[in-house]
Amino acid sequence: MSRALCLQCQRPEKACICAFAVNVANHIDVLVLQHPSEVKQSKGTVTLLQQSLSSCEVIVGEDFSQCQLLTERLAYYGDKIALLYPSEQALELSTQSAELVKNKLSDIKCLIILDGTWKKAYRIFMLNPCLHKIKHIILPQGIASLYQIRKTKKNNALSSLEACCHALIYLENKAENYQALLDSFVKFNQFQQSFSKRV
Repeated sequence: MSRALCLQCQRPEKACICAFAVNVANHIDVLVLQHPSEVKQSKGTVTLLQQSLSSCEVIVGEDFSQCQLLTERLAYYGDKIALLYPSEQALELSTQSAELVKNKLSDIKCLIILDGTWKKAYRIFMLNPCLHKIKHIILPQGIASLYQIRKTKKNNALSSLEACCHALIYLENKAENYQALLDSFVKFNQFQQSFSKRV
């Protein structure tokens, strides 16, 4: 007998995370390219992110060369779209950024996030040359992660939700807009950890 699922977050009712969603009016649209292995991952944070942001689309896959939606979004935003990815040409976001960097990023209207492990995000990046041609940005070092569910040895490793929120904070220059979601994310962590303690 299949378990009853929440119609909103698609998780078993006892693991429903809808209570942690908050209403955030993001001014920069968000597009998440999600690796298929993350879709049903209970520790994943994109579902909470999508439920909370007023403008957040999620496309699932690895090779998006035939994806009409991504092609349309890239054409629509043109040079006003950026990918959060640590490529060699990525511009570091910082409140102390040089004016040149600020000018290059001041008109960003859409932010692309890759959702998956580092290895899977790299695979998505390599499989999609269209992502190589747009602006790349990277978060500054030293942002402390609130993500206690998944462990990683990589420095500056953040969940997709955290990375997205911090990128939007820098790009929109409105930290207060995302604090409620980051606070709720702490409760989301505690909720997920409660299941581990039961086991």
